[in-house]
Amino acid sequence: MKPIYFILLVSLFSCNKKKKQAKIDDDIITNYIAEYGLDATKTESGLYYVIDEVGVGEHPTINSTVTVAYKGYFSDNSVFDESDSTGITFSLTSVIEGWQEGIPYFKPGGKGMLLIPSALGYGRNAQPGVPANSVLIFDIHLIE
Repeated sequence: MKPIYFILLVSLFSCNKKKKQAKIDDDIITNYIAEYGLDATKTESGLYYVIDEVGVGEHPTINSTVTVAYKGYFSDNSVFDESDSTGITFSLTSVIEGWQEGIPYFKPGGKGMLLIPSALGYGRNAQPGVPANSVLIFDIHLIE
């Protein structure tokens, strides 16, 4: 087999795998939204967000440093990570894509939820306490 055909074949397989995982993730998220009666908005990337309180002031940008209190859990509600009420401070450029996209929907003082498909989380890369291809759900409070 010529190298170019092999590359095309691998690319097609990889693309189909990503689409299949995106569908699985979307089904998990939409089932969770329905089960808990959430008023969620879906973005073009597949991220869903719920705004309980918008907050006041300026929306952060991708280049912002923010302080966020959060609880991270899976669709079965088992918690994999949680900050204390004072939150953690970080640059949005240093976190998963789901946070980079989702946190800027809030203003300081804002509260809500991010429902993140695996491609915008850790994808196929398992992390300590987080299996590969996991949908991640975060309750967030953008402190500043």
